[in-house]
Amino acid sequence: MPRMLDVSDDVRAEIGDEEADRLLAGGDAPGSYDCTSCRTPGDSEQERTSTVLFVGEETAVLAFAHATCIPSQVVPVSEEQLQGAVRSITGEETAAPQNPAPAVPLPTAPRQATLGITCGLVLIESDLRPALVVEPDGPIARPGSAGPDDAFLPLLLEQGFHPVMDMNQLPGPNPGWSALLAMGKLHAVLQPGSAGQQAAWWQAHQPLAVSDGWRAAANKAQSVVMYAAPAGSIGHQPREDLMRQALEDAAAKGALVAAEMPLAGT
Repeated sequence: MPRMLDVSDDVRAEIGDEEADRLLAGGDAPGSYDCTSCRTPGDSEQERTSTVLFVGEETAVLAFAHATCIPSQVVPVSEEQLQGAVRSITGEETAAPQNPAPAVPLPTAPRQATLGITCGLVLIESDLRPALVVEPDGPIARPGSAGPDDAFLPLLLEQGFHPVMDMNQLPGPNPGWSALLAMGKLHAVLQPGSAGQQAAWWQAHQPLAVSDGWRAAANKAQSVVMYAAPAGSIGHQPREDLMRQALEDAAAKGALVAAEMPLAGT
């Protein structure tokens, strides 16, 4: 039976016309599936379904998602992430801790620092918004500088983030930046790259599991709010109300920047 599948030009180019046509005709495409974004059941015979191709260095995995969650697209991921996703799909991977996110080297500065990312819900304009709170574990030097000054916030301001004056107001967007949420987990924060392609600004060592409430809010808004503060400003807060208070304190000191960014591919 033909499926209600969306196959983007990028996906078709990767898998070939023959395979794409076979999918659309009902071959090799499951009727029911777990959405690779929201992880709830879907039915390609009853609702529009996106084909999502995850491509690693040596492996590619075709997955399916509600068209209302993410569009059909090709998602480049590291081979390690892709193998982890395969283990997750086959039930061989245990759940990753939700908070805080793994820390990775910061590509915007030469000094070795790592970024911690915490996922939480923040009330903005009477609406719960999915938020990423980014804080390095130490000062960030401007490229080419050996001085002790922390350039983390100035670097982000130069890249289009906005100072936070009021936590109750939705931050402005930062064009070209996005958050990659796929297979029900957070994979990366992407920034504008060369030749119109996005590059990873932060990338999880292993895809980061997020709460059902956070994922639902992200799918509803089709965007996330990223907050960033210098080392020592926020800390690891065990509850969202404490995280909100720490964000407000940082904003009051002029030590918080933010931007709204879409989910990758939307």
